[in-house]
Amino acid sequence: MTALLNLLAAVALLVWGTHIVRGGVLRLLGADLRRVLGASVSNRFKAFAAGLGVTGLLQSSTATALIATSFVGSGLIATAPALAIMLGADVGTSLLAVLFSFDLSWLSPLLIVAGVILFLSRYGQRTGRVGRILIGLGVIILALRLIVEATQPMRHAESVKVLFASVTGDVFLDLLLAAMLTILCYSSLAVVLLVAALTTSLMIAPDVALAFVLGANVGGGALAVIATLGSTPEARRVAMGNFLFKLAGCVLMLPLLAPVGAFIAGLDAVPARQVIYFHVLFNLAIAAVFIFFVEHIARIAERLLPSRPAQANGGTPRYLDPVALDSPGLAISCASREALRLGDLVETMLTGVLEVLRSNDLARATAIRKMDDDIDKLYTAIKLYLTQISREALDEREGRRWTEIISLTINLEHVGDIIEKNLMELAEKKARHNWSFSQAGMAEIADLHARVVANLQLGLNIFVNPEVKSAQKLLSEKDQFRELERAYADNHLRRLQDHTLQSVETSALHLDIIRDMKRVNSHICAVAYPILEQAGVLRSSRLRVAE
Repeated sequence: MTALLNLLAAVALLVWGTHIVRGGVLRLLGADLRRVLGASVSNRFKAFAAGLGVTGLLQSSTATALIATSFVGSGLIATAPALAIMLGADVGTSLLAVLFSFDLSWLSPLLIVAGVILFLSRYGQRTGRVGRILIGLGVIILALRLIVEATQPMRHAESVKVLFASVTGDVFLDLLLAAMLTILCYSSLAVVLLVAALTTSLMIAPDVALAFVLGANVGGGALAVIATLGSTPEARRVAMGNFLFKLAGCVLMLPLLAPVGAFIAGLDAVPARQVIYFHVLFNLAIAAVFIFFVEHIARIAERLLPSRPAQANGGTPRYLDPVALDSPGLAISCASREALRLGDLVETMLTGVLEVLRSNDLARATAIRKMDDDIDKLYTAIKLYLTQISREALDEREGRRWTEIISLTINLEHVGDIIEKNLMELAEKKARHNWSFSQAGMAEIADLHARVVANLQLGLNIFVNPEVKSAQKLLSEKDQFRELERAYADNHLRRLQDHTLQSVETSALHLDIIRDMKRVNSHICAVAYPILEQAGVLRSSRLRVAE
């Protein structure tokens, strides 16, 4: 019983080590890895190489699959190059198994000690994240040694021999068990290393271990499919296509299992290395065969997972991929894209304000009011998505971006409320009474409206590309808007003194509208403050300091 508990603990430690390394690399190099993958789609071989390299760092083809899936779901890359990335990712994880198959037990304490020192002394910094990665690598090596040691006393137990003899008599059963174990461990690499360690201890025969390796590969493909179930059909195609690669390769390899096993045994007599070499050979064979058929597999995946019909509901998020939450930097990018879409909805709503003021169209006013519900839903979705991102996993730049997204979405939601509760109510009142503004008054409202729309577009551009000059220009526009609002209010009062009939009828409406437009403009211009504050060019107050 003690030996079994030690084995389970060692397996858990192995899975935890791969998780630590994957998380540490994503936090340290997440943005760089995304750029590498995003820039590698010009041809299939570059995509293959990028997938291999990124997986070599992440030590998880599943993590690479989630990044590629998010790219496809966001429309940044097509399905075919993403599948080429996955072929490289599978080869990369098999090469990692070769590395960890060597006796590196002497390295484990050095990595753990150095990692703990760096992590605790530089917590929250890039050096601390390097320490986290070193800890994970040390834990992986330590876990492999513990697995071998834990299985030593079990080799001679009759009950254990009977157990393994009963569950490893059928190749399809072996494959299924390994696939299920991979899904439970959330790592095909961990399962392959476990099988190699058990083979070294003679707990599993070499021919049975090869079937387990096939099952681990199929389970790794199924794991990505399960992990992306909540994503869009476009995003799920990558995991589905990679699963089809693994499944087809497994079907082709099963009849050849015995001769391939004999061939590998002739190359190396050590059972554990036979397992590792078979794992590498299997993934290399899949890559060599299917690298030329990624377009065909992509079309099959597209037929199996057709795109959903376009939804009229603008409040449904498009870019908030839950899979990306495992990579905080990628999740920030998804939230940024959704925030821009929220800005587009607000711009559409704002544009409709002037149309209603000109035409007195009550039906159009009702439609604009309903758009605020979509804005509220999208704002809530972005806010909840951001709260699921681990703030500790963000570096300083990503942390600022997190705050900028929250600030922008809050201000845009306030703009929607002002339009729905104030401007539309005023426009509907004007329409019900069939009032009209004076020619000069309408021109002033149109001028303010055009400035608000232009400032909104400038604010969204600043959100995408935060330049100090653009932020300064936006704040100067705010000052001009304030002066114009005062001037136009004075002009309106002069028209009242001249007893202009239209101005008398719409006096309250006119003043309330230009006041609310000023409020809208203030919320829009708020996007410039964090940029100017960081650059050190923002005044703390407009009050004149007394001498």
